[in-house]
Amino acid sequence: MKILIAGFQHETNTFAPTKADWAAFVQGGGMPGMTHGSDILDFRGINIPVGGFLDAMHDGPHQLVPVIWAAACPSAEVTEDAFERITGKIVKAASELRPDAVYLDIHGAMVAEHLDDGEGELLRRIRQVVGPKVPIVGSLDLHANVTELMLRNADALVAYRTYPHVDMAQTGERAAFLLSQFMEEGNRFSLEYQRIPFLMPLHGQCTEMDPAKGVYEHLGTLEQGEITSLSFTPGFPAADFPECGGVVWGYGTNKAEVKGAVATLANHVNEREADWWIDIHKPDAAVQEAMRRSQDANRPVVIADTQDNPGAGGNSNTTGMLRALVTNQAQEAALGVLFDPEAAEAAHKTGAGKTITLGLGGEPAFDDPPFEGTFTIEHLSEGNLTVKGPMMRGAKISLGPTACLRIGGVRVVVGSNKVQMLDRELYRVAGVEPEQMKILVNKSSVHFRADFTPIAHSILVAESPGPMIADPINLPWKRLAPGIRIRPNGPAFKG
Repeated sequence: MKILIAGFQHETNTFAPTKADWAAFVQGGGMPGMTHGSDILDFRGINIPVGGFLDAMHDGPHQLVPVIWAAACPSAEVTEDAFERITGKIVKAASELRPDAVYLDIHGAMVAEHLDDGEGELLRRIRQVVGPKVPIVGSLDLHANVTELMLRNADALVAYRTYPHVDMAQTGERAAFLLSQFMEEGNRFSLEYQRIPFLMPLHGQCTEMDPAKGVYEHLGTLEQGEITSLSFTPGFPAADFPECGGVVWGYGTNKAEVKGAVATLANHVNEREADWWIDIHKPDAAVQEAMRRSQDANRPVVIADTQDNPGAGGNSNTTGMLRALVTNQAQEAALGVLFDPEAAEAAHKTGAGKTITLGLGGEPAFDDPPFEGTFTIEHLSEGNLTVKGPMMRGAKISLGPTACLRIGGVRVVVGSNKVQMLDRELYRVAGVEPEQMKILVNKSSVHFRADFTPIAHSILVAESPGPMIADPINLPWKRLAPGIRIRPNGPAFKG
C-alpha cells in the first residue's frame, strides 16, 4: 500500500515575542531543517518520530512516499504564509497521490496567526481530501494541546511518554504499529478522551520524577488486553486558546474498557494535582546555592534558566542569569546557549585570544537590557555539531558562527541560531568541556536533563525574566476554557 509521510512541527507560545515564518522552518531551530521528498528517508536512525516510523516500516511491503518535513524553534504564532505553504504542499500531495494511508509527524501545540488549532486544521484538510476510509495516524509531542478537531479527524494519535523526549523514535514506531493495524487487519478502534481540569507548569512535567514518572508507569499497566493505545499529554501551558491543557485519550476494541482506562488514568493525574508544582529560585539565590553546593563537589551543579527556554518560545537572549553569575563572582561557570548573532559576528571579526567590549544579549520585551562588559574571546567555531546525547542522537544541527566569551570566571557560549541547551556538544562546539565546570546554566526547562543528569551533582530551577513564564498564573490569559484552574490548585479562569 502507498503511505504518504509528512511532518509539520511547532510548539506555539502565544505570549512569546517572535513568530515562526517560512525561514524559521527552513532553518529548523535545533531540529533538522526543512526536508523534501526522498531526502526524508535519511532520518532513519535519528531519534525523531519520523525516524522511528521509517525504521519500523523499512522492511515492510508498503511504498513510502515522503512529501515534506518541517520544524521550527518554539516561538509565537506560525505566520499565515508559512502555515498555508507547508500545509498546502501536504494537502496537494494527498490529493494527487491518493494514498492508502497517511502518517503525520506533528507536535500538537501549533497556533497560527489566523487559526487556533494548526494540527486540527491540517488533519481536517487531509481528511477532506482522502475521505473517511483512508487511515490517518499521527505522532504527538508530550506537550500537545490535544483538541477535539484533532481527535475527530485522525484514526489514531499517539504521544511521547518521556520528558526529556528520549522516546521520540519509539513513538514513531508505535504510530507505525497502529497504522499497520488499520491497513493489514482493517481494525477500527473506539476512541475515548477526558480533559484535565488544571494547567501543569512545564518545569513540573519532567518524567524523571513524580508525579509524571508515576503517571506514565501507571499508563503502562493500563495499556493491555483490548486497550490498544493509551496516551496522556500534560499540555503546553502557554497557548492562549480554549483547548489549552492536558488530555488523556485511548483507543481499543472494547469501548467500555477504553472508557474505564481513560477515566482511571485521568483520576490518577487529578488526585496528584498539588504535586505538579515544583519550587523555583530567583537568579541570585540559584547562583548562591549552586556555589555553596559546588564547593566540595566533583561534578557540576546545573541551573535551568527555564523562562528563557528557546524550546518553549524564549529567544535565548535574556541576561538575568549571566548578571547573577558575574555579580556573585561565580568561578568555573558556563552559560549556554545565548542567542546573539551580532555578538558572535563581532567576536569572529576580532579574533580568538583578543578582548572585546560589547553589550551581550538583552530582551526589550522583558525590560532586560544587554549585559555590558569586556570579554576575552576564548574560542571560535562555525557551530556545526552532531548530537551525541539521548534526546536527538545522530541529528546534525548548527549554532551558526559561535563564540565562547569569558568575563571573570564565567564563560558564555554565544550562538547565531536559537537552539535549546539539550546536549553537551552544544558546549563543546564552543570549546567548553561541561564536565570540568563547577556551575552550568542551561537555557532549557527539562530537555537538558537527558544528557546532563548523568554528570550533574544536582539540578536547580531558576526564574529569570523570559517569555516562558514558569508559573502559568502569571500569564495574561484571555481565552482559556472557563473553569480550568490556571495552575495546580490555583484559581479558576473566569473568562
